[in-house]
This record gives sequence, C-alpha cells and structure tokens, in this order.
Amino acid sequence: MNETQRNNLDLKEILKILPHRYPFLLIDRIHEIDIEKGSVTAQKNLTINESFFQGHFPEAPIMPGVLILEAMAQAGGILVYLKNTPAVPTIAVLMNIKNAKFRAPVKPGDVLIIKCQGLHVSSKSGRIETFAYVDEKIVCQAEMSFALVNKESI
Repeated sequence: MNETQRNNLDLKEILKILPHRYPFLLIDRIHEIDIEKGSVTAQKNLTINESFFQGHFPEAPIMPGVLILEAMAQAGGILVYLKNTPAVPTIAVLMNIKNAKFRAPVKPGDVLIIKCQGLHVSSKSGRIETFAYVDEKIVCQAEMSFALVNKESI
C-alpha cells in the first residue's frame, strides 16, 4: 500500500478530523481511503439502541433520511480534509446538497456502507459524489459541496 492509500482509519483518527461526538458521530469506521483517486469508504453500524429509532418510528423504526445524508457528509468531510492535509486546524463544513435521492429504508441491524468520490477538491473547498448502501443495494445518493474553514473560527 502506498502513502496515498490507507485502510481502516480508526475511531481515534476519525475524532481528530470530525468535530462530531456521540450521539451525532455517524461514522464508526473508515475501511479505505485513496487520496490519489479521491475516494473513501466508511461504515455505520445501526442497532436498535440508536436514539433516533426510539421516535422514528417506534412501530417501524427507520433511520431518518437527514441522518443518512449527515453520515454521508461526515464521510465526505473526512475525504475533503485528508485530500488537503491543511497546515492549520480545519473542518470541512457542508455547504450544499444536490440531487439527493432516497431509494430504500435503513433499519436497525443494517450496516450502512458509504462510498464517496471526489469530483473537485481545492485548498478551500470540495465537491463529492456519494452513495450509501445496505447489502450492496443503493439506499441513498447525493452530490455534496464543502468549505474548509479554520476550526478556531467556529
């Protein structure tokens, strides 16, 4: 494996990049990062203990679509951040979501796999295409844009 490709970014490394914490951290693991190709594959394990399943919906629990998009944005933010390796502490802040489509529900017990592909990444921003899968079936897709901002200015 070369410098631009890594596997298994652990939770400690994810927490250094993302400002999110439980219960809003929606990425459990990064399986693969390829900086040169501008891609990342992430995972979220869903259990019935997720707080959102308690109210969405108790009789037929499904992951809210906005949280699926948030998980996708967190994975994309990691990609945009790592593609830049900024000298000052920065965060990739979600700026835009285009063409979001929901294809199937995500339920307790599912493993959400998120694949992001960089379309354009500069030192100040990034645009990605992202897909979320359960059992190799697309459950959501979207194009997202990010701005890299100084962590201390937030």
